[in-house]
Amino acid sequence: MALRPVQANFKALDDDALGRFWAAALGWGVSHEAPGVTNVEPLGGFVWPDPTALCIDVVAVPQPKPPTKNRVHLDLASQSAAHQAELVSRLRELGAVPVDIGQADVPWTVLADVEGNEFCVLEPRDHYRDTGPVAAVVVDCEDPRAMARFWGAAVDWKVLEVADDHASLRSAEGVGPYLEFLRVPGGKTVPDRVHLDLLPYPGDDTETEVARLRALGAVGLDLGQGDVSWTCLVDPDGHEFCVLGAPAS
Repeated sequence: MALRPVQANFKALDDDALGRFWAAALGWGVSHEAPGVTNVEPLGGFVWPDPTALCIDVVAVPQPKPPTKNRVHLDLASQSAAHQAELVSRLRELGAVPVDIGQADVPWTVLADVEGNEFCVLEPRDHYRDTGPVAAVVVDCEDPRAMARFWGAAVDWKVLEVADDHASLRSAEGVGPYLEFLRVPGGKTVPDRVHLDLLPYPGDDTETEVARLRALGAVGLDLGQGDVSWTCLVDPDGHEFCVLGAPAS
């Protein structure tokens, strides 16, 4: 039994506009599976799900982003100093704006997308040379060691680093972006604007997987979602995530 992280789910006032921003930012394509839902994924014959890319799902909601900094964000990779500068310039042309989250003098650039979601454009790092445009999904938390224990057992990704101030996971195939947990003072105060969606493998039972996650410390979450094909949960640090319905065998 295992679950795969398959997409970062963004809430948005305008799912189409935010989806188009991220598609242009990453050089990916955009599609609409239903009204109020915009999908962003790689071009060129990409077949979802694939660990080489964590796709983006944008879902319309009536509430705007609160002023509080998101506790889940994307880090974008660059291949050189010139590429980083070009990427930042292009993102600003697409509507991104610089934001100050207290980062001081750092080699990466912090921006916010067209709905105010913070993200980082990293300076070139060998660590992220082969991730594709998204270097990592970064989660602020109080205890990276505890998060590594939970998420390392929850999903089929490999735990690579664990320390008091950070932890990281990546797909067992060694491809695609990293999932990183950073110790950040202060707990979660508002619902996550960005969360992870997990998918069972064909033939696995979703209810069994959800029960396994509960045994690991996840807690059920009622957002008024009603009768849907996915299950909303909260991890031990309070971050929401969803388990999607299992695909057909």
